[in-house]
Amino acid sequence: MDTLSLPSDKLLSHQIRFQDNGGQIWLDEQRVLLLQLTALAEFRKEQIETVGQERAKGFFMRLGYSLGKKDAQLALRLSESNDPLDLIRTGFGLHSLKGLVRVDEQSLEIDQKKEHFYAEFLMHDSYEAEMFRNELGMLDEPVCWSLIGHASAFTSAILGQEILFKEITCKGCGDSNCLLVGKPANEWEDASSYRDYFSRTPIIEELYELQSQISVLRHKVDHESTLGNFRGQSSEFRNVCKLANRAAEASVTVLLLGETGVGKELVARGIHDASERKENSFVAVNCAAIPPDLIESELFGVEKGAFTGATQSREGRFERASGGTIFLDEVIELSPRAQAALLRVLQEGELERVGDNQTRQIDIRVVAATNESLENAVREGRFRADLYYRLNVYPIHIPALRDRRDDIPMLIDHFLQKYHAYYNKRTAGLSGLAMQAMMDYDWPGNVRELENLIERGLILTDNGEEISSQSLFPTLDHSNGGQTLQDGQLIETEELKEQEAAEHWINAALNSCESLEEIERKFLDYALGKARGNVSSAARILGISRPTLAYRIKKLEEQS
Repeated sequence: MDTLSLPSDKLLSHQIRFQDNGGQIWLDEQRVLLLQLTALAEFRKEQIETVGQERAKGFFMRLGYSLGKKDAQLALRLSESNDPLDLIRTGFGLHSLKGLVRVDEQSLEIDQKKEHFYAEFLMHDSYEAEMFRNELGMLDEPVCWSLIGHASAFTSAILGQEILFKEITCKGCGDSNCLLVGKPANEWEDASSYRDYFSRTPIIEELYELQSQISVLRHKVDHESTLGNFRGQSSEFRNVCKLANRAAEASVTVLLLGETGVGKELVARGIHDASERKENSFVAVNCAAIPPDLIESELFGVEKGAFTGATQSREGRFERASGGTIFLDEVIELSPRAQAALLRVLQEGELERVGDNQTRQIDIRVVAATNESLENAVREGRFRADLYYRLNVYPIHIPALRDRRDDIPMLIDHFLQKYHAYYNKRTAGLSGLAMQAMMDYDWPGNVRELENLIERGLILTDNGEEISSQSLFPTLDHSNGGQTLQDGQLIETEELKEQEAAEHWINAALNSCESLEEIERKFLDYALGKARGNVSSAARILGISRPTLAYRIKKLEEQS
């Protein structure tokens, strides 16, 4: 049979993009790498020496299996054909494109209705066989472990049926060629033993279990590194957690500062849950959402007949939160009367309901938050100075998401798990380009915006597919992050502006000049004008030598 070629309907090689100035290589939306074979051989040797040949074999088969699933998603997205024969050939075409192996198709039979599949492929120049022959020494069994995993995963994903490939002969163990045979898993007598290779080995599970235990112990020893559902891992995140946990140990009033969407309510709830008040109520109030004429009664309660419509006495949010914590978001929106009542609560620990003259004692912790400057509001007369000083006892600034980018991958994973469960579907995560766009974006809406984008991307993505950059960012706002998406690639805004500027003057020159000679004449006249007739200075402006400029001037004079 002929060597497999790439599908003619969508050449895979056209999907490779090199970003010379970015140090990145892309295959469609998947970031790929160029690695030296000798370095991979050294890594495989270390794996074999560290965990033994069988566990190393399982590791590389699982690596190939993971790559096979990714390539199946790529083939399904790029191919214009739904024919499984074409799709499977595309998979082996990807092998050749990546430099892994060159494949000859000996036999390929598919009947999906009867769940029949049989394939034989001769593999030439297998990178794994070459590693063992030249670097590691030949073994007494086939060695193309990742290629077996890749073929099994890719074909299973394409057909929706468990297909298992085995290497019957292998150059890495002294045979004359590498022969790969694939059949449905139930047609192999030793299928269960091969399935074991695609599952994590006991030592890996033990390591994960030990890692989990260490995490629990670390949490017990250093509880200041976490804070409820406020998530992250950056140094900025850990500093917020440290300050919040210190505040939780006391009953101090806390003022949370930061842009909208950074997670102020999560921090407030984390302070409550880490305090001795955690068994009592946590009441969150958005002061901006309550009409100014009702805010005082909503917060501090009202007595029957205090005003029209007050048909019965009722307690306010402060009384409901007594013994616990009240979180006042957008505290800057409080009316002057409500500010005075809040000051009395902070100073005396007491309040009066609207329309009542009875003083009620309350035990409560106040956590306030604002995304505006209270200092500016005090100077402008919109906020009481004495209340500001009482609230500002223990300020905590929560940094914007763009200032703690190390937390973005963890937050993405958290929200993916949340919405996978909510929508009862499971994607393959973010593509490489989508992840880069997320990391480079400026996040004016902070964590709330990130959560909304993940939900949007998951809704637009089919089960098992990667969330593309297009699903998350149809276009990027030039004012946020300094980047835009153009032809599927991230382009710096400044670079784009320079590109647009260049196109502008080129179009202007073509429209105003009838020939290339006229454009050249205008350039020379401009340079000479800037240099005030000095030929040497004009040559330096144009980036050419003086003799070259003199020759150009003479040539144009002869033409005119």
